[in-house]
Amino acid sequence: MALFRRLLGDVLRERRLEQGLTLRQVSAEARVSLGYISEVERGQKEASSELLGSLCSALDARLSEVLRDVSEAVAVEEAATAPTPITARLPVAASSASAA
Repeated sequence: MALFRRLLGDVLRERRLEQGLTLRQVSAEARVSLGYISEVERGQKEASSELLGSLCSALDARLSEVLRDVSEAVAVEEAATAPTPITARLPVAASSASAA
Protein backbone atom coordinates (compact mmCIF):
# COMPACT_ATOMS: atom_id res chain seq x y z
CA MET A 1 0.00 0.00 0.00
CA ALA A 2 1.95 2.96 -1.32
CA LEU A 3 -0.37 5.44 0.39
CA PHE A 4 0.44 4.05 3.85
CA ARG A 5 4.16 3.91 3.08
CA ARG A 6 4.20 7.53 1.90
CA LEU A 7 2.19 8.83 4.84
CA LEU A 8 4.27 6.87 7.34
CA GLY A 9 7.34 8.55 5.90
CA ASP A 10 5.67 11.94 6.16
CA VAL A 11 4.80 11.37 9.84
CA LEU A 12 8.30 10.14 10.70
CA ARG A 13 9.93 13.09 8.91
CA GLU A 14 7.58 15.55 10.62
CA ARG A 15 8.40 14.10 14.04
CA ARG A 16 12.13 14.24 13.30
CA LEU A 17 11.99 17.84 12.12
CA GLU A 18 9.81 18.93 15.07
CA GLN A 19 12.63 17.76 17.33
CA GLY A 20 15.29 19.46 15.23
CA LEU A 21 17.02 16.16 14.52
CA THR A 22 19.00 15.35 11.42
CA LEU A 23 18.85 12.07 9.54
CA ARG A 24 22.38 11.44 10.76
CA GLN A 25 21.34 11.80 14.40
CA VAL A 26 18.33 9.51 14.02
CA SER A 27 20.46 7.05 12.08
CA ALA A 28 23.03 6.85 14.86
CA GLU A 29 20.42 6.53 17.60
CA ALA A 30 18.30 3.96 15.74
CA ARG A 31 21.35 2.10 14.39
CA VAL A 32 19.87 2.14 10.91
CA SER A 33 21.61 3.45 7.82
CA LEU A 34 20.96 7.07 6.98
CA GLY A 35 20.11 6.16 3.39
CA TYR A 36 17.50 3.63 4.46
CA ILE A 37 15.82 6.09 6.82
CA SER A 38 15.79 8.66 4.03
CA GLU A 39 14.08 6.17 1.71
CA VAL A 40 11.51 5.33 4.39
CA GLU A 41 10.77 9.02 4.91
CA ARG A 42 10.30 9.47 1.16
CA GLY A 43 7.94 6.48 1.01
CA GLN A 44 10.30 4.49 -1.17
CA LYS A 45 10.99 1.65 1.29
CA GLU A 46 8.81 -0.35 3.62
CA ALA A 47 9.62 -0.08 7.30
CA SER A 48 9.63 -3.42 9.08
CA SER A 49 8.14 -3.56 12.56
CA GLU A 50 11.67 -3.76 14.00
CA LEU A 51 12.85 -0.74 12.02
CA LEU A 52 9.75 1.21 12.94
CA GLY A 53 10.33 0.38 16.60
CA SER A 54 13.93 1.58 16.36
CA LEU A 55 12.90 4.80 14.65
CA CYS A 56 10.20 5.48 17.24
CA SER A 57 12.72 4.94 20.03
CA ALA A 58 15.19 7.28 18.34
CA LEU A 59 12.46 9.88 17.94
CA ASP A 60 11.25 9.38 21.52
CA ALA A 61 7.79 8.63 20.12
CA ARG A 62 5.34 5.92 21.00
CA LEU A 63 4.62 3.51 18.18
CA SER A 64 0.89 3.84 18.89
CA GLU A 65 1.09 7.63 18.44
CA VAL A 66 2.95 7.34 15.15
CA LEU A 67 0.48 4.76 13.83
CA ARG A 68 -2.46 6.90 15.01
CA ASP A 69 -1.07 9.90 13.13
CA VAL A 70 -0.60 7.78 10.02
CA SER A 71 -4.11 6.37 10.36
CA GLU A 72 -5.58 9.86 10.60
CA ALA A 73 -3.60 10.98 7.54
CA VAL A 74 -4.80 7.92 5.59
CA ALA A 75 -8.42 8.73 6.54
CA VAL A 76 -8.00 12.29 5.25
CA GLU A 77 -6.49 11.06 1.96
CA GLU A 78 -9.22 8.46 1.52
CA ALA A 79 -11.94 11.03 2.13
CA ALA A 80 -10.35 13.42 -0.35
CA THR A 81 -10.11 10.80 -3.08
CA ALA A 82 -13.37 8.93 -2.43
CA PRO A 83 -15.72 8.89 -5.39
CA THR A 84 -18.65 11.20 -5.01
CA PRO A 85 -21.89 9.22 -4.93
CA ILE A 86 -24.23 9.95 -7.77
CA THR A 87 -27.61 10.87 -6.46
CA ALA A 88 -30.69 10.50 -8.56
CA ARG A 89 -32.12 13.82 -9.50
CA LEU A 90 -35.80 14.14 -8.91
CA PRO A 91 -37.77 15.85 -11.61
CA VAL A 92 -38.82 19.34 -10.71
CA ALA A 93 -42.58 19.56 -10.56
CA ALA A 94 -43.87 22.12 -12.99
CA SER A 95 -45.91 24.73 -11.23
CA SER A 96 -49.31 24.98 -12.71
CA ALA A 97 -50.69 28.40 -13.13
CA SER A 98 -54.38 28.72 -12.51
CA ALA A 99 -56.30 30.12 -15.42
CA ALA A 100 -58.68 32.84 -14.37
